[in-house]
Amino acid sequence: MSTDVFRGVASFVAVVEELSFRRAAARLGVTPAAVSKAVLGLETELEVKLLERTSRAVSVTPEGAVFFAQCRVAVAAVAGARSEMSATRSAPRGEAVVSAPFILAPLVSAAVAQLRFRHPRLMVRIQVTDQMARFASERVDVAVRIGDADPGLLAKLLRKTRWRTVAAPAYLSRRGTPRSSAELAGHECLVFVAPNGRQRAWSFVDETVSVPPAMLTDHGPTLRDAALAGMGITQVLDFMVDDDVHSGRLVAVLEDQVADGPPLRALTLPGRQSANVRAIFAELGRAFSGLDR
Repeated sequence: MSTDVFRGVASFVAVVEELSFRRAAARLGVTPAAVSKAVLGLETELEVKLLERTSRAVSVTPEGAVFFAQCRVAVAAVAGARSEMSATRSAPRGEAVVSAPFILAPLVSAAVAQLRFRHPRLMVRIQVTDQMARFASERVDVAVRIGDADPGLLAKLLRKTRWRTVAAPAYLSRRGTPRSSAELAGHECLVFVAPNGRQRAWSFVDETVSVPPAMLTDHGPTLRDAALAGMGITQVLDFMVDDDVHSGRLVAVLEDQVADGPPLRALTLPGRQSANVRAIFAELGRAFSGLDR
């Protein structure tokens, strides 16, 4: 085996992330032929077929998927180490990309505004999407996400959450206030649809309940807007409606049955702790910790 353990590895990782020799070559600044030759040489050396190639598509073999999972972290660590060396003595500057889901976009935007005051030479581009970030191919530096983190990523816990069940005062005056989860069947329930197309069950401390929907949406902020308009009862994460409950625009119901929600985390690739990423992590930590009441 070659003593150059990284020979062909960067090309292979780029092809898998891009699912294209042409896009991988553009990313690496070389020709598609050079990328193809490097990957073929790697396969020859390992005596394993890593990629399936057709005239229209590239796919990963089972063996290639296993190899990629290990190589991706190693390549990211080396790239991050190089970036770290060049950034250790510099203040945050240039462009950084932060990915956030729709329901967290306002909070991330507020954090970025504060970040700009602290580091005016840093420009942050915010990508708003509910899809998981592909760090390398999308050039994402930090992703803010809800729920469990990929074990291959470096994660910072921003805050814990709770599920709050809320409705407008006018709706509760008209329809009454439910005293148990069983009574929700008689109410207009505004329900979130997950990316897999399934209705999200409502979570309570001792049970989950599939409520009959009066409205379905795959956009979390729409649930809050519909509840504020008096359309019915909804269940959302606490940070989405805490200010509304505090001001009286919404009323929290079934508070004795509140369940814990998924955590909010900031994610990045291992080894990518550049000055920019460290500054973003720190500002997000300050912004999200301030949400706790």
